[in-house]
Amino acid sequence: MGGFFGVVSTEKCAAELFYGTDYQSHLGTRRGGMATYCEEKGFYRAIHNLENTYFRTRFESELPKFEGKSGIGVISDTDAQPMLFNSHLGRFALVTVAKVNNIDEIADHLLQENMHLSEFSSGKINPTELIGLLIVKGKDFVDGIENVFRTVKGSCSMLLLTENGIIAARDAWGRTPIVVGEKEGAMAATSENTAFPNLGYETSYYVGPGEIVHLTASGMKQLRKPNKRMQICSFLWVYYGFPTSSYEGKNVEDMRYHTGRVMGEEDETEVDSVGGIPDSGIGMAIGYSAGHNTPYQRGISKYTPTWPRSFTPANHEMRSLVAKMKLIPNKDMLRGKRCLFCDDSIVRGTQLRENGKVLKELGAKEVHMRVACPPLIYACPFVNFAASKSELELITRRVIKDLESHSNTVTLLTDALADNQNVTISPERLKAYATTDSPEYKAMVREVARRLDLDSLKFSKLETIVEAIGLDKCQICTHCFDGSSFYSLEEENEQ
Repeated sequence: MGGFFGVVSTEKCAAELFYGTDYQSHLGTRRGGMATYCEEKGFYRAIHNLENTYFRTRFESELPKFEGKSGIGVISDTDAQPMLFNSHLGRFALVTVAKVNNIDEIADHLLQENMHLSEFSSGKINPTELIGLLIVKGKDFVDGIENVFRTVKGSCSMLLLTENGIIAARDAWGRTPIVVGEKEGAMAATSENTAFPNLGYETSYYVGPGEIVHLTASGMKQLRKPNKRMQICSFLWVYYGFPTSSYEGKNVEDMRYHTGRVMGEEDETEVDSVGGIPDSGIGMAIGYSAGHNTPYQRGISKYTPTWPRSFTPANHEMRSLVAKMKLIPNKDMLRGKRCLFCDDSIVRGTQLRENGKVLKELGAKEVHMRVACPPLIYACPFVNFAASKSELELITRRVIKDLESHSNTVTLLTDALADNQNVTISPERLKAYATTDSPEYKAMVREVARRLDLDSLKFSKLETIVEAIGLDKCQICTHCFDGSSFYSLEEENEQ
C-alpha cells in the first residue's frame, strides 16, 4: 500500500521528517524516500530500497544532508519516490499513495503529447512520475491535481513539497486518508496519525475526499473543498492501520475491539482460551475475550527483535517462510486446550493452514478461528492491497470455483481443481457466496475450514464492521467483501 508524512516548520525539520516517515513503515516494505527544501540550497532527495532492511537503518546516517524547514517522506510498496519536478508551476517534490489501473492508457496519451517518461521502477512506468506529469499540465497546482482526479482510475492521495510549503490532496473518493496535525510553529500531514503523539502534534483535521489544502508553518489554507461523496477503504481499520491511528475520527484499535466483542457475545462455541494472531488480530481477540467471557492468552507471539513489522518478499515461497518464522507458538499455553484465535483476514490461507497444523502438533486439543472481516471474495481495484495477480489466489475463490464445478458433490477432497480455468462464475453466483448465512456462504466457509484443518471457522458480519467503523455504509468501500463499492471505476471520475 504505502504511507507518507510531511512537515513544514519554523525550525529544521529533518529529525521530525525522519521519525514521522518511519511511523508509516507498517504500510510498505519496498521503497523509502525523503525530500527537503532549503531556501539556500534548494531541494535534496534520497530514495533507498527497503526489501532487505528497515527505513531507519537506511536513512539515519544520511540525516545531516536533509536541510531546511519543510520536507516530505514516503514508504512505498510500489515505486521509487519522491519525484522531483521543475515546471511552469515551479519546482516541487511529489509523493503518492496510489493505484493507477489505467497507467498504460495515460502514458500513451502523454507520449502522444510529446511528453516523456524517464523514471522506471523494476522496468515499469513509475506511477508517481506519471501523476506529476498530469499535475504540470494544469494552469496551477489545484487545476493540475484536479486533472489527476479526472484522469486516474483507481485512487491517488498525494503530498507536494513546494518552495512555499506543502500541498496535501486526498484521493477524490477518499479511499486512502490524509490527517493534519499541528503544534506551535509547525504543521504536518500524514497517512497515519500514529506519527503525531511522540512528535508533539495534535490531530487537528481530517482532509476530505478530493479536498486540497496548503500547509505552512503558521497554519492551513483550503484550496479546494471536499467532495460530497466518500468511499474510504474499510480494510484500513481491519488490517492496514496501526492500533493508535484514527481515520475519520474512528480509532483503529477501538474498531477492532468492537468487532471482536460483538462476535464473542454472539458465539456459543465452547473454548478454553482466546488469542490473537499478531499483530492485527490482537485487538479483535481482546474484544472477543471480553464478549465471550473467556480468558485471553498469548498462544502465539511475534518475534519482534528481527520482525518488527510485516515483511513481504516478492517470492511466494519466501513469503510463506517469513510468515512462519516470525510467529512462535507457545506450547505451554496450547497443550490440551480448546484454543480460539482471532485474525484480521484470510487471503490465500497458506499461513493459517501451516499455523493450524503446528498448533495441533504442539498439543492443542481444538483450533478455532474467528476473522475480523467477512470473507475476501473480490480483488480490490481501488487500493494496492496485496501482491496477488489473480482472484484465484484468494482461498475463497478457489473454493467457490470447486463448489461451482462440482455442485452435486457433497464432500470435496482436494482443492487441486482450483486451476480449472474453464469454470465461469457469474456475478449473481458470487453475490450468493458473499451473502452472510446463505446456503452458498455456509458451504464455502465449511470447505475453507476443512482445507485449513480448523475445528470451526466464523467471519465477522459486514453489518458488524460497518457498525464498528461508525460511518454510513455508503461512505465505506466494502468491495473486497461484497463487490459493492458504492461507486464504480467508471463513475468515480464524475464528481
